Amino acid sequence: MKRGLFITLDGPEGSGKTTQAKALAVLLRKKGLPVVLTRDPGGSPIAEEIRGLLLDRRYKGLRPFAEMLLYETCRASLVAEIILPALQKGKMVICDRFSDATRVYQGMGGDVPDALIRQIDEIVCSDLKPDVTFILDVESREGLRRRLTQHRLLDRMEGKPLRFHEAVRRGYRGVVRQDPKRVRFIPALPMEKVKKKISEEMERVLQRHFGTTVRR
Repeated sequence: MKRGLFITLDGPEGSGKTTQAKALAVLLRKKGLPVVLTRDPGGSPIAEEIRGLLLDRRYKGLRPFAEMLLYETCRASLVAEIILPALQKGKMVICDRFSDATRVYQGMGGDVPDALIRQIDEIVCSDLKPDVTFILDVESREGLRRRLTQHRLLDRMEGKPLRFHEAVRRGYRGVVRQDPKRVRFIPALPMEKVKKKISEEMERVLQRHFGTTVRR
């Protein structure tokens, strides 16, 4: 059985990645492909519990190094219990955020050394890397405005200062430059145009992976 594809979507707060991850899952299922849609942090029972702590506004004093360890703990569970078994069964795994987010949020935004994050992440992920990553862009103020218009309080990460979110945005652009073969950068565009760009790129990725056009 051919190994499945591991696809991640990432980007600053309010970039629309969660919406686009769901849309991509629908697209791949229409092609007759088995899909697992998950999120990081989260996806497994223990990871969902830790996610609640990470995003809880009561824990504003949590330091970036502690954040990084908690995110990696979530990821260890997600990879072992959800992602790797699904890929081994030939399923397409779509993950809303993954390792790039830790490098950007706790590394470039929180000053945790990148080499340390990479070292821990490689152990946690058992050398698993996404086959393709879509990084969606949005101006920091606009992204936070979108979150606020959803009529809810910002969570602990969203509620960090604007300068933090601007550093995060710069960090994602850095990831694009460092790994251009894996990462596809999607600029800030209307939702339908973003969806179209992701769909077009996924068609190319699927053709390379399967060696032929996937049935629709």
